[in-house]
Amino acid sequence: MKFAQWCAFAALLAAAALLWNLRGVLIELFGSIVLAVALSSLVGALERRLQWRRWQALLLGLGLVLVGALLLGAVLIPPFVKQFEELVRQLPEAAATLGQLASGSLHRISLMLYGHSELPEGWLQSFTEPSDWGVSRSLGQLLGLAGNLGGGLLQLLFVLAVAVMFTAQPRGYREVAVALLPSFYRRRFRQVLHLCGEALSSWMVGVLISSVCVGLLAFIGLSLLGVKLTMANALLAGLLNVIPNVGPTIGTVFPMAVALLENPWKPLAVLLLYVVIQNLESYVITPSVMHHQLKLLPGLTLAAQVIFTVIFGPVGLLLALPLAVCLQVMLRELLIHDLLDGWKRPRWP
Repeated sequence: MKFAQWCAFAALLAAAALLWNLRGVLIELFGSIVLAVALSSLVGALERRLQWRRWQALLLGLGLVLVGALLLGAVLIPPFVKQFEELVRQLPEAAATLGQLASGSLHRISLMLYGHSELPEGWLQSFTEPSDWGVSRSLGQLLGLAGNLGGGLLQLLFVLAVAVMFTAQPRGYREVAVALLPSFYRRRFRQVLHLCGEALSSWMVGVLISSVCVGLLAFIGLSLLGVKLTMANALLAGLLNVIPNVGPTIGTVFPMAVALLENPWKPLAVLLLYVVIQNLESYVITPSVMHHQLKLLPGLTLAAQVIFTVIFGPVGLLLALPLAVCLQVMLRELLIHDLLDGWKRPRWP
């Protein structure tokens, strides 16, 4: 290669290394874009309906979001916090009960198969006792870590501030991204960005409706089963539904632990309830509210979660699905439609 080509290659490697080191900032910028898309949908609707200027609609939209968040927090947060604290206190006792049931079952199975058991009955319970498990100390350490929210708060403020700036002038920031491309491709890239915005808006509306439905179904089902801490578990089910595959699995652990303290058969009933709810969400609710949504295969969704979590950390897990939605739109439009579909079959001699 020539000297200029070597310089270009070195510059490419340096840019890749710089982007890798800035991946935390990049994922925060993408989170700001996701929030800006959601806020722009509200602001755009207010702007068209009221015939106001952009900044006026933005102020009204921010006010509505703030008032709604305060009202929702005043109604739901106090009982949720109270029930969640009780739920955390009951987890060690539930683990001890589960260990006792498991050790007794293994002891009886060993007696049936071999006529004797080398393991003393209740051996597993020693590993799940709250005093030996160190749950109180671990929770204290976690609460101590949770109290140090300075860095996280600054990151959240950064994401919110950038999201508001993007919402105030979406066209200006879009044109900055478009200007980085050659002039002959800028019009096409504007169309691709518009398609990405539509896909993100559709995804957010669908996830919101789906999460509300899952929370309501969990609340009704747990109430019928007589499981305690119904509101806390239902809210957790709705919130964790935002994270596909992983979230619903984590959300099942808490109500099963509470049900285990009441009756040995209740955890199975809770598990069956959550399986039914997730099947309704996957095959009835989501297809109904996301019929215009970009379809993502479950295997690709799970792979995206693993890859983005490894690259970006916990924030990557939270934003894995919107990232996958945007990447699928770009791959479909830029790679398949614009590049691969235009290739002609070579004429072999």
